[in-house]
Amino acid sequence: MKIKFTLAILILIPFFGINAQKPIIVSDDSLQVGNSLVPGISVTIPEADYDKALKTWIRDLQSGTKSKINTENNEMQILGAKIKDISKNAINVYSRLERLDSILILCASFETSKDQYITRTSGEPEFSKVQDFMKEFAKNQYIEVAKGQADAEEKKLKDLQKELSSLENEKSRMQKGIQNDNSNIASEKENITIQTNELNTVSAAIIEQTGLLSSLEEGPARKEKEEQIKELEKRKRKAQNSIELSEKKIGRADSDIDQATGDIPRNERIQEKVKEQIMAQEAIYQQYADKLKKIKSY
Repeated sequence: MKIKFTLAILILIPFFGINAQKPIIVSDDSLQVGNSLVPGISVTIPEADYDKALKTWIRDLQSGTKSKINTENNEMQILGAKIKDISKNAINVYSRLERLDSILILCASFETSKDQYITRTSGEPEFSKVQDFMKEFAKNQYIEVAKGQADAEEKKLKDLQKELSSLENEKSRMQKGIQNDNSNIASEKENITIQTNELNTVSAAIIEQTGLLSSLEEGPARKEKEEQIKELEKRKRKAQNSIELSEKKIGRADSDIDQATGDIPRNERIQEKVKEQIMAQEAIYQQYADKLKKIKSY
């Protein structure tokens, strides 16, 4: 079987857009079956994958029947196909699927009885059903392609939106971190003030008690005074350690604030770039969504 393509299809192909939806064209055509040129119908399937389309076409023709498609040199025939959308009776279908630039062209001939084919002149109802059947097959294949394209662009958009959300959360975290660090600094400064007062008080008491200790002779009174001084020295070390720890905490908090203060503007600049990417990607996705919508309306 050899397909004789219509001139109209060949003329239209160069004008198909790269990304815009392309028309599905159903045309009268013919196939070479044996030594005979039989009437058929061809349909364009834009952008479709050849192997997927071929697999689906074979599946559809074999559905509901035990008959199997015989294939030779991309030429297919099935005897006794049951296609309810065309006829309640079994029919023979001769077909061929070919690649042509960015489209596939499916040509098929439907034989209702020996040497009797469905044509425009054989009967309008059956011919219209064949046209609808061919167009619906091409439409479904094209929808699958367009949906895959739209889904891919939607995923890109969602990935960008997730990236923006992550950046926004990161900025919020840094801002809260600055607030917490400032609060901690204030708290630690207050602690330093309290502990400094404690340190001054205890240091003065140690000096005073040490002076009194020197005037005491060995005995219970001196031992008691030594214990008092030891307790005061413990309080002094505790205050000193608390001050030192607060100073370290303030240093770490200041460092974190400096880091976040520098990171936030960078975060905001990245956010602006991602927002621009989102706007651009929204437009791209919308184009593919519109394309899918228009194809579904064919």
